[in-house]
Amino acid sequence: MNFWLAALYLGSIVGVATASEWGNNNITIQKRDSSFGYAPTTVECPSDRPSLRDSLALSSQERAWLKKRRTNTMAATRNLLARLKIAGFDSDSYFRGDGQSDFPNIAVAVSGGGYRALLNGAGAIAAFDNRTKGSIGGGQIGGILQSATYFSGLSGGGWLVSSLYGNDFPTIEELLKTEGPAPLWQFNSPLWEGPDLGFTGTSNGEKYFSQIIGQVQSKIDAGFNTSITDIWGRALAYQLFDTSTVNKSHTFSSIQDNSKFTSGTLPMPILVADSRDEGKIYLHPTNTTNYEFNPWEMGSFDNIGFAPLRFVGSNFSAGKIPSSEQCVKGYDQFSFVYGTSSSLFNQIILQMDNSDMVPDIVKGLLTNFLKQLGNASNDIADWSPNPFHGWKPETNPSAHSKRLTLVDGGEDLQNIPFTPLIRPIRHVDVIFAVDSSADTLDKGGMNWPNGTAMVATYERSLAQENGTTFPPVPDVNTFLNLGLNSRPTMFGCDAHNLSFKSTAPLVVYLPNAPYVYNSNVSTFTMQYPTDQRNTIVQNGYNVVTMGNGTVDSEWPTCIGCAIMARSWNRTGTALPDVCNTCFDRYCWNGTVDSNKPAPYQPTTRLSAIKLQSAAAHAGSAASISMFYGVIMVIVLMMASAA
Repeated sequence: MNFWLAALYLGSIVGVATASEWGNNNITIQKRDSSFGYAPTTVECPSDRPSLRDSLALSSQERAWLKKRRTNTMAATRNLLARLKIAGFDSDSYFRGDGQSDFPNIAVAVSGGGYRALLNGAGAIAAFDNRTKGSIGGGQIGGILQSATYFSGLSGGGWLVSSLYGNDFPTIEELLKTEGPAPLWQFNSPLWEGPDLGFTGTSNGEKYFSQIIGQVQSKIDAGFNTSITDIWGRALAYQLFDTSTVNKSHTFSSIQDNSKFTSGTLPMPILVADSRDEGKIYLHPTNTTNYEFNPWEMGSFDNIGFAPLRFVGSNFSAGKIPSSEQCVKGYDQFSFVYGTSSSLFNQIILQMDNSDMVPDIVKGLLTNFLKQLGNASNDIADWSPNPFHGWKPETNPSAHSKRLTLVDGGEDLQNIPFTPLIRPIRHVDVIFAVDSSADTLDKGGMNWPNGTAMVATYERSLAQENGTTFPPVPDVNTFLNLGLNSRPTMFGCDAHNLSFKSTAPLVVYLPNAPYVYNSNVSTFTMQYPTDQRNTIVQNGYNVVTMGNGTVDSEWPTCIGCAIMARSWNRTGTALPDVCNTCFDRYCWNGTVDSNKPAPYQPTTRLSAIKLQSAAAHAGSAASISMFYGVIMVIVLMMASAA
């Protein structure tokens, strides 16, 4: 029995008080920079004028914050390991004194995949969060989130990260509530209808899109380039954030002002996007520049550098803002950052004109506005003026362009946001990687992960100049043939016996799989009845807990072994016997089977939940129509580019 979900359906949302309690669970909107809206504004530059820095080190802000976070994670990790009960390991004795280097450094990465990734990832985060009701009992793994230093997301996973940090980090239970004056995560209406703004019929949708277009127009009027990403991000904001304040400025860099974050109580959020030059269609993981967004900076470790996120939008030149220029603030709106990381969904906006489900009056509003944007804005996010213009032209491919064009962080096949976490400079020991990718194509088994994201990141890490370290993984066929995509699998368990640097983290791969529900909904499904939404979250919870420990009662202990593996390696400590057993069971042992796999058609591992809402099936059918429409747009774009 999943006690947390029983409480959810009964409407009893109770936080679990722990030593690392994060305070009141009532949703409080993230502090805004000021009362102005979506458009950036010019301000006087601070006396210490903003400038770019190289990527050879972490920022001074991150280094200072890490000291505070480490104090919190040390306490949380002690509590977590005590509950995970690794026989033969005395954590109190092992962590004697304040030897911080002995403590494991944990990260969580949530993949892209639209609402499927948001909801499946939410189930994982609920299981990792010790505030979730029932998450610290038998068979549970609550406390991983409190012990984590970094929390990365891209595309749909980026929506999850943004919704949490943009709402002052509530529990997943709070985000799923349907009561209250402005409930969040209400996905039972399609995106083109919008929230209830107090109007009836099509006038509600008209008012909703008029607001969105007005917000984006204000950015144009302020003299900045826009793209469909601006529209897409604003539409999502009405679902991810409180609608009563959605029109106010809400920047990603304002996270650095949140007291929970500045005190080191929360992990550090990172969103990922890819660079794509104008006119380019295909991206490859080995040569694509990966950008990250964190509370202080945006930039890339790929021989580029970093810009202060709060002042992006200013006219940087060769790394500085000229003395004759004012500074700009408010460019890094939450919706523009997560919209950039999920710009693949720009095609949804484009396809609304061809959908019978979208009212004509809404189509008219969109069509007229899209004509102003032009075709060049179809599938990119335009970060102009380019903060890296004139900066390090010998290594920076965008140095000669006044536009910086970024796209969905999964377009280079790295659909799990590993790249910020596998830089040796961040010293990550273990990554809990939640994969909600839609890789499989077999009839009756579409939209499940098959390890493609893992392979892409591993192949990228092999380039020495890349500067990342990642444990070896097999090919996609092996993932399928050995079932590595259908159950938790660990990679890089023994640093001594592998041909990569011991600085590579151990990866706990947590692929989406059917435990109580077939959560392989289309990436382009835009509507979820409440029971389907909750059931996908419940399935995600079961994926990472292995059915609350019912599939394997030792799974929580094995999680503890994975957390400690790199620390034991550093201190020369022998593995406890139970960890040897765990690693024999869950670690990829190097076996390869590259033969063509049989059709992948998984079935639920536990008793399946049957949904009551007919709309869940109707929504799936509608998404298929939308999906093929999107594919046609992409094909036409590729043909025209050729």
